[in-house]
Amino acid sequence: MSDLVQSIRERYLQTLDNIANAAHNAGRRPEPIKLVVVTKSQSVEVTRAAIEAGAYMLGENYPEEGVMKRQALREFSAVEWHMIGHVQSRKAQLVAENFNLLHSLDSLKLAKRLDRFCSEVGRTLPVLLEFNVGGEDSKSGWLAGDEALWPATLDEIAAVIALPNLQVRGLMTMPPLGETAEFSRPFFQKLKRLQEYLASQFPHTDFTELSMGTSGDYEVAVQEGATLVRVGTAIVGARQYKSEVG
Repeated sequence: MSDLVQSIRERYLQTLDNIANAAHNAGRRPEPIKLVVVTKSQSVEVTRAAIEAGAYMLGENYPEEGVMKRQALREFSAVEWHMIGHVQSRKAQLVAENFNLLHSLDSLKLAKRLDRFCSEVGRTLPVLLEFNVGGEDSKSGWLAGDEALWPATLDEIAAVIALPNLQVRGLMTMPPLGETAEFSRPFFQKLKRLQEYLASQFPHTDFTELSMGTSGDYEVAVQEGATLVRVGTAIVGARQYKSEVG
């Protein structure tokens, strides 16, 4: 085992331990909580090392970069590739054809494009609905910071659910950036309440998954109900510049 693989493996296992401890402290079973190792802006070498260290769910922000890595690492056929970043409409085909789960479905327009491309290749794409619980203009997703606005989203959510080639699995959010992990807690709590609200409105739809929490606050996210945490820097180190990725 190379030094790179060994160092990533140590941090990967430590993160799993932290997740388990956070779950136990919140009275949860850790088994349903999945760790997505974020390899965006990392080289193929580092991404390969993450897989060899034990990671089997990888998160990418940019469709072309993710597809390039998936092709370069095609021998690891059991790895799941997750798209976690904002998807431009013109990149929808790449996502529809190449990723196992989209965390960041943020509009009905994008959903319709993804549905069409999935239909063309004969596959169903599991998706999470992204909600902007912090009300930030810079963040994507359906606005959900004000709970009074939740009913206004129902028609569009119903339209997404009705698309035959997408399969809604839950929700995702990115809270505003705070100086402490505790800063994120109320936003995670709000997404949990939103999950419960949507489940009551659409009882035949699966809203089980909650994708929330990153390197700085994933333990708080687990305490508040996360089933998918997206951890990059704490496991694979600082991001490389895009010019260095390849």
